[in-house]
Amino acid sequence: MPAAGDAQTAIHEITLAHRARKGDAAAFGELVRAHQGAVFNVCYRLTGERREAEDMAQEAFIRAYERISSFDPMRPFGPWMRRVAANVCLNALAATRRLVFSLDDESQPEPRADALSEPATAYEQRLTADAVRDALLALPAHYRAVIELVHFQGMSYAEAAQVLRLPLSDVKSHLFRARKSLAKTLPQHP
Repeated sequence: MPAAGDAQTAIHEITLAHRARKGDAAAFGELVRAHQGAVFNVCYRLTGERREAEDMAQEAFIRAYERISSFDPMRPFGPWMRRVAANVCLNALAATRRLVFSLDDESQPEPRADALSEPATAYEQRLTADAVRDALLALPAHYRAVIELVHFQGMSYAEAAQVLRLPLSDVKSHLFRARKSLAKTLPQHP
């Protein structure tokens, strides 16, 4: 059963979504503030570059604002917004066929606070995070997209197939091959 705070947040988002559908830009702005971190993360995982992810996140919010009338305000806004972001990034990747990414981005994930007390632990976490990020970025874009939607967004295979406009069998195949590639690249990491 959801916590009272979760229920209040959901009700607040439904109210904001209704207002945004009626043209209330301030309501949409509140939705943006609530979901900008998650949207940026989707874009960053798909593009692998901070500035490009920022641009894609902004484009995703613009696209969502333009298409807010297609959003069902009785459904959660977050998953819909993350799908919009994923589609914006996938369309941009398909249009440019850009598969080489800068791995010298200054925005590395921060170690957990408890890890900071142990420098060796923080160092190991950083190495692992870097290795996983590099391995994900080395995957072809269509494999990264499936990993993003299924593992990071928690979509079912069928939902990922719908978002990617692929047959279900292709999604399963891409996910299998992506996992296999990651297993070869990251054998020493948990």
